[in-house]
Amino acid sequence: MSSDLPDVRSAIITSAADAFAEDGYAATTVDLLADRIGATKGLVYYHFRSKFDIYLAIYERGMSLLRDEVESRMDGADSGLARLESMSHAHLVNLMTHLGYHHTIHQGVRGQMNSALKPRQQQVLVELNSLRLDYENLFVDVMTEGVADGSIRVGSPRMAAKVLLSSLNGIDLWYRRREGQTLAETESLADEIVELLIGGLRAAS
Repeated sequence: MSSDLPDVRSAIITSAADAFAEDGYAATTVDLLADRIGATKGLVYYHFRSKFDIYLAIYERGMSLLRDEVESRMDGADSGLARLESMSHAHLVNLMTHLGYHHTIHQGVRGQMNSALKPRQQQVLVELNSLRLDYENLFVDVMTEGVADGSIRVGSPRMAAKVLLSSLNGIDLWYRRREGQTLAETESLADEIVELLIGGLRAAS
């Protein structure tokens, strides 16, 4: 049975992300999560102490998936603007591909979860929020490099990065994946959104 444990844990995390995104964190019980993966409630509790611990695992997995996609786009010989566009494109494609993860994370970040957290949970949440700041800093760094190379015009790279990421993340409020939607269609939509959001940052030639 031990060889199956990572797969079961992963299935719980992925199923919970979709359930929290579709029905809301508060309305989703551990019983419902167990039913979604065809498991027992006891098996869910074998892997996670509480529903909030599942949320924390979703938060960690979602941020890891996102950073893996985006971080590789920040280096290179291209201008700061070109790299920022590439990072933003990767961010959007990841969000649209793993929508359940990001929608669930944002429920917590936007304050829609009220839980009496245990000290260990508070510590994990602090660490995960630190990961979000580290991720934001990737965009701040590239914005700063873009200002230095003349491809980006902003007064404050930190403020611009916050506004850009808020706008990128905000699509989870309206975007829903269409049945049969291809990766090429997702990529095309990401291109369109990036142009809308970053066009105003482009320095005049």
